[in-house]
Amino acid sequence: MELSDANLQTLTEYLKKTLDPDPAIRRPAEKFLESVEGSQNYPLLLLTLLEKSQENVIKVCASVTFKNYIKRNWRIVEDEPNKICESDRIAIKANIVPLMLSSPEQIQKQLSDAISIIGREDFPQKWPDLLTEMVNRFQSGDFHVINGVLRTAHSLFKRYRHEFKSNELWTEIKLVLDAFALPLTNLFKATIELCSTHANDASALKVLFSSLILIAKLFYSLNFQDLPEFFEDNMETWMTNFHSLLTLDNKLLQTDDEEEAGLLELLKSQICDNAALYAQKYDEEFQPYLPRFVTAIWNLLVTTGQEVKYDLLVSNAIQFLASVCERPHYKHLFEDQNTLTSICEKVIVPNMEFRAADEEAFEDNSEEYIRRDLEGSDIDTRRRAACDLVRGLCKFFEGPVTGIFSGYVNSMLQEYAKNPSVNWKHKDAAIYLVTSLASKAQTQKHGITQANELVNLTEFFVNHIQPDLKSASVNEFPVLKADGIKYIMIFRNQVPKEQLLVSIPLLINHLQAESIVVHTYAAHALERLFTMRGTNNTTLITAAEMAPFVEVLLTNLFKALTLPGSSENEYIMKAIMRSFSLLQESIIPYIPSVITQLTQKLLAVSKNPSKPHFNHYMFESICLSIRITCKANPDAVGSFEEALFMVFTEILQNDVQEFIPYVFQVMSLLLEMHKNEIPSSYMALFPHLLQPVLWERTGNIPPLVRLLQAYLERGANTIASAAADKIPGLLGVFQKLIASKANDHQGFYLLNSIIEHMPPESVDQYRKQIFILLFQRLQNSKTTKFIKSFLVFINLYCIKYGALALQEIFDSIQPKMFGMVLEKIIIPEIQKVSGQVEKKICAVGITKILTECPPMMDTEYTKLWIPLLQALIGLFELPEDDTIPDEEHFIDIEDTPGYQTAFSQLAFAGKKEHDPVGQMVNNPRIHLAQSLHKLSTACPGRVPSMLSTSLNAEALQYLQGYLQAASVTLL
Repeated sequence: MELSDANLQTLTEYLKKTLDPDPAIRRPAEKFLESVEGSQNYPLLLLTLLEKSQENVIKVCASVTFKNYIKRNWRIVEDEPNKICESDRIAIKANIVPLMLSSPEQIQKQLSDAISIIGREDFPQKWPDLLTEMVNRFQSGDFHVINGVLRTAHSLFKRYRHEFKSNELWTEIKLVLDAFALPLTNLFKATIELCSTHANDASALKVLFSSLILIAKLFYSLNFQDLPEFFEDNMETWMTNFHSLLTLDNKLLQTDDEEEAGLLELLKSQICDNAALYAQKYDEEFQPYLPRFVTAIWNLLVTTGQEVKYDLLVSNAIQFLASVCERPHYKHLFEDQNTLTSICEKVIVPNMEFRAADEEAFEDNSEEYIRRDLEGSDIDTRRRAACDLVRGLCKFFEGPVTGIFSGYVNSMLQEYAKNPSVNWKHKDAAIYLVTSLASKAQTQKHGITQANELVNLTEFFVNHIQPDLKSASVNEFPVLKADGIKYIMIFRNQVPKEQLLVSIPLLINHLQAESIVVHTYAAHALERLFTMRGTNNTTLITAAEMAPFVEVLLTNLFKALTLPGSSENEYIMKAIMRSFSLLQESIIPYIPSVITQLTQKLLAVSKNPSKPHFNHYMFESICLSIRITCKANPDAVGSFEEALFMVFTEILQNDVQEFIPYVFQVMSLLLEMHKNEIPSSYMALFPHLLQPVLWERTGNIPPLVRLLQAYLERGANTIASAAADKIPGLLGVFQKLIASKANDHQGFYLLNSIIEHMPPESVDQYRKQIFILLFQRLQNSKTTKFIKSFLVFINLYCIKYGALALQEIFDSIQPKMFGMVLEKIIIPEIQKVSGQVEKKICAVGITKILTECPPMMDTEYTKLWIPLLQALIGLFELPEDDTIPDEEHFIDIEDTPGYQTAFSQLAFAGKKEHDPVGQMVNNPRIHLAQSLHKLSTACPGRVPSMLSTSLNAEALQYLQGYLQAASVTLL
């Protein structure tokens, strides 16, 4: 595409159409942009538009399109074509920073994101002048420009907070510090001075405080990995100014909004974070400043209101105290009983209260409430921070703190008892306090793993939790019901089993509650209880103990999916999956009704899949229904196909990308259940599975390969007789997969199935070509993964067609090729093969080469006989060689840029490991001994003399052990 006015005009029109609400106009426009984005100059046209267009809406649209284009295409993926030509890359990097800085804020944000995406790939090696260009702009004095630079720097450097330590990372951070630390510090000081100068100018203060927030965030990123020398030398400047900002209160910066945090709150929250970072990581260097920060943050906590806008500030301030109080050498700050009482009374208890805002979220925004409360994304809530502070204080002062709080808990429960309908929030806070007091260590998988000995959890459960759950109405006091269910969930390992069994019918009953939070918690609690392990690794709660509740459990779970707001509730679907898994054959009588409801749900959500976890558990539940039923009655597979195929066809026809990998896995499971030939319904689908478009999506590859393997296992003869014209297509798929470093192993899975199952005459004409393709790949890019798969394949080929056939096909490609493969690949690399079945295949294959291949005994290949035998004994006896060359470490993880449906393995569609050697050879060592015995009978004297002259002593000793075990001798 040329940089012409005509192209700019065309692009403007199509961008406008992408904003049209009518899909008939919008979709073709999106498709057009997709089709031209590979063209040269396309990104430069977008940048020209966002700079020169007269319409603001087009500028914004072009900036968003540009950012998404960069996100999808900038990364260069190995084995794949470079999607942006080099001249465009150079032009983008030359123009984007000045363009970003001169754009209005809305566009600046998009371009700033684009710079950080490019920076993640190219900075510093391929974009060395980025930093200098940015730092130079600090001198401009224009805070619109300065904030643009700061915002970009923040999005570039924030990854330092979660990267693993490495030399590469240290080098990059050092480079950044050398160029950036001093200008940032000077900017910080200058901005603070300007704040005093403009103390009465509200609009100037807003801009300056936006800069200070970004500067404070950059400080955090640059100090996260280690304490840089520069910041240690300048700690006085930073900490003194941070401290004075914490205590600053300017009326002009206060906001009337009760929900949204203002600039002052955001800045103070970030400073609390920075102080906590130093207190935790660099406590020795920070010690002189610590007491004044503790005082300032304490005053902040005592004087800040309960409004939602202060939540982040209060939770970060409490987290600061929590991180300080659990460090041994700050212990003295908290030792005094009055200090502890004061913290409990003024900080912890008020911040544990259930506020009107929490109640609103509980009722009207239940999904967000559940995410925060159950999944621990409540890191920045007051309650969570207060809970962490309790835990921190208990580290050194468990006795006194438990004593102080026990008094609070009792008085709260007494208040509740006086008038439950008015004072229920007192009981809620009491339960929360008990929970935070009792829990010392917690994991998602096991709930509380360490509890406070001073709190009697079972007694509290029986006296205060069970009565709420036993009350006649499941809809009364929903918050307390949710608290009670959560208590069971959290303390499931501390409460005795008989109490859990009493709770199960109560939880099943609460699946009918109207409140989304209550029925979701009930489902989640059941799912967690069903995964608990008892003695000898069986489930703690058995199918027999659940027998009386099966019907009501399944009925209520499926009914819960019809409650308003829960039609795609992932916790309920996960509980359905876990119930099936626990109950096994007890669910068989209910399967007809269950599978109908699951297929109806599948059909409904396939129209617009939006909840990936829900969808995953739904497919897992379908797989479990099939497995459990067909285990008891293999013929039932037909009725499942009848129920599911109509929906599956619709999903495949409508190309529902998110579901296609799942559909292939379920189909594989069904097809593997068939004992005889492939049903015709599957054969009709077979040609469609070979279409190249399906193989373009990485998420489809593993399940499709497995499905084709199932076709080959069950119906190789049918394919050979009725679909022989499709064999080239099948091999075309193998050829595509083998060319990719990420998917070559999948290509070998397919090839191995073809070799193992297809009638030999149907693939005769293609065999030589297959080997030539493999050798070409070996020459072009030889990776450890490829070699391991290649070794398994040639040995499987040898088992299937004989060692002589293997030698002949190699030597027909190139004379003496067989010897080269033995010498350069099999002998040196065989130790790398991993996996029991894979090792067995290689052992049996090599044994055949040693004992059933005449050229090994009487040509120039004979010199390789002993090294090959030695390598085989090494495969049996030496530890696996799992070393991988440095440059290969990251090959397996193919990062697909942009959004693509990833492949999610269904646990309950799992495939049993297949052993192609099977019963033919049970013990490969004894098989080797017997085969050598047979060989020595055919040519007496040869084998023992070769062994005694050349095999090393240790290997010989092992070999004699095999011969003894097999009760054979060599002649």
